[in-house]
Amino acid sequence: MIGLSRKRETGTKAPSREARRVLVIKLGALGDFIQSLAAARIIREYHVGARITLLTTPVFEAFAKASPYFDVVETDGRERETPAVAAMLQRLRSTKYDMVYDLQTNGRTSNYFQGLRPWPPNWSGVAPGCSHPQTNPERETMHTLDRLADQLFEAGIADAFPIGAAPLPDLSWVRMSQKDPPRLQPAYFGLKQPYGLIIPGASAHRPEKRWPAERYGELARRIIERGVTPAILGHHDEKEAAAAILRVEPRAKNLVSRTDFFQLAALAERAAFCVGNDTGPMHIAAAAGSPCVVLFSAESDPDRVCPRGVGGVMAIRAATLPEMTVQQVEQAIGNVGGFRALASAS
Repeated sequence: MIGLSRKRETGTKAPSREARRVLVIKLGALGDFIQSLAAARIIREYHVGARITLLTTPVFEAFAKASPYFDVVETDGRERETPAVAAMLQRLRSTKYDMVYDLQTNGRTSNYFQGLRPWPPNWSGVAPGCSHPQTNPERETMHTLDRLADQLFEAGIADAFPIGAAPLPDLSWVRMSQKDPPRLQPAYFGLKQPYGLIIPGASAHRPEKRWPAERYGELARRIIERGVTPAILGHHDEKEAAAAILRVEPRAKNLVSRTDFFQLAALAERAAFCVGNDTGPMHIAAAAGSPCVVLFSAESDPDRVCPRGVGGVMAIRAATLPEMTVQQVEQAIGNVGGFRALASAS
């Protein structure tokens, strides 16, 4: 076992491998959910034969059900009204879970633990009094993947990993889980290889996390000049950004609002590269194995939130995103090997 800067809390006994009913709680945003799948894999491998339930939000239900990590997926874990919270607690209590892994670790989920007193289940998280607490004082400054790996180390079900070497989320199961139908093929969207993905969106309330769409348009032009087809992906909220890109480079392929999580992962797996802002879909692209370039302003810290993936991820920074040049981004794509296939073919 590789040592961390501290030891596991003495007196904390690893969860029984004989646990039959296990609950994993993960609500949160898309990027956090995708990263939590790395922890879910560890939990699945430790609790062989257990019935593992995921409590999550409705938007992730279909994707989670298709994954190999959960036997049951339940939703609506964000109740606010007192009757709904009481019903949630009754649901958790009646199932009589042997072990709970709270991967959300916020006030809401810690309150679930407190609401299950005086006989709460074994619980991994940060709730005061829980059986398997994560006590690392640095947890709030750690990258999400490092924090999750550390939590499972403290719970006693995982080895210790040095910072930066935590297990990665893996979406290699996506296409086979759907039997690799035509809707997951690039040709379904009129794409031929080589193609690259452009993800120009970000949280609607965080405009400082968006590189100007016109810059993406100029980038798309340069990508086409290199012989790669740029495809624009995103939620329907990105329609205006896509339109701005197309005004600069009308040859780009507009797939905004046309892809679900499965299709995004399948396209990213075969893409020459993916470039985009600090946003959830970039975590899918990285987990699918695409070489990725992620654009960061000073408003967020890539050391804590940048996607990680086996295809390689490069974070490029500027104090404000309008200061970032098209040339910088194009060069970064080359540095992660985004144009490697073209070079080898020439």
